[in-house]
Amino acid sequence: VQARAIYRLDLNSWTIDEHPWTHDGPLPLPFACVSDELVPCEEPLDGPQTELPAEGTWRPLVDGLEHVLRTAVHNRVASVPERCPGEPRIGVLFSGGVDCITLAALASAELPASEPIELINVAFENPRQKHTPQDKYSVPDRTTGLQGLEELRRLYPLRPWRFVCVDVLYAEMQAEAAHVRRLIAPADTVMDMSIAVALWFASRGVGRLLLPPATGCSDQLGSSYTAGARVLLLGMGADEQLAGYARHRTAWTAGGQRKLAEEIRLDVDRIAHRNLGRDDRVVADNAREARFPFLDEHVVDYLARLPAAHKADMRYPRGIGEKMLLRLLARRLGLTNACSLPKRAIQFGARTAKMESSRTKGQDALPS
Repeated sequence: VQARAIYRLDLNSWTIDEHPWTHDGPLPLPFACVSDELVPCEEPLDGPQTELPAEGTWRPLVDGLEHVLRTAVHNRVASVPERCPGEPRIGVLFSGGVDCITLAALASAELPASEPIELINVAFENPRQKHTPQDKYSVPDRTTGLQGLEELRRLYPLRPWRFVCVDVLYAEMQAEAAHVRRLIAPADTVMDMSIAVALWFASRGVGRLLLPPATGCSDQLGSSYTAGARVLLLGMGADEQLAGYARHRTAWTAGGQRKLAEEIRLDVDRIAHRNLGRDDRVVADNAREARFPFLDEHVVDYLARLPAAHKADMRYPRGIGEKMLLRLLARRLGLTNACSLPKRAIQFGARTAKMESSRTKGQDALPS
């Protein structure tokens, strides 16, 4: 639902009245408009690049992002009441990608080392994927999630990281599909549904806990477990502001910095009504609160004032050039593997996309 008016629900007739803003002109926002400034590119690249560059001239930009993002995470973590010892108060919807693992690392710096943090990782049985019973949940996000867990264990060895494997049967997904569809209305596309289903099951947090390995052994799945954290950190907003989607690279290829800045502005302008209402309703349905550090007003303001060329450098390949500013921060935090992982949307990483047919497209309307 777009924030363009005040909506009133009449409980007698169950009708909704819309009362548009009387403000003359665009509403004032607590952050700047996305910059369209064009800046000279850095020195020409010497052949194909396979690694992130040294911080160099990026250093003050990374400093700025680290400051506002640390503050945003602090504000969203410190306000959560403490629970009994050993009970987690913070969870992260966790694919192991650069967005969520950066939030997990920053959250770890804010909480006592003995306090658990839940890393909730979701995987779906997709009937169109060939698999054995043993590997039907070996989806891409499970692989990168486990890699991310190892990085966090290395950086924060005293932290009890609780990796929650949420494995969803196809039949279970079908049973909840109508409920999730009601939650996301008025959003009604195939892509909306595939994203929402993954978020709903992930935020429900019902799965199995990955038990820490004993000496000389590998991790083992424990018995059934339900996530206890009532506040979840989500990475939404990073891709939109830092040019993380394939369409951002397409825009840059078509028109350089100018087209890239236009695409970023379009994403920032529409994220509230295109994504956030849907995502918040889906998470809240499981009695959990979604918090979005990348959408903190100071983070948004900082990134909005930066030229597009100071957020991403599409001369570098996929997995490096997009969201380069965030990747450099992740590397600074010690996340040397996650900082170069390519973007993968949740519906593909968890395999909720194209469950019934390979011919459906994300923008197709859901069947009535």
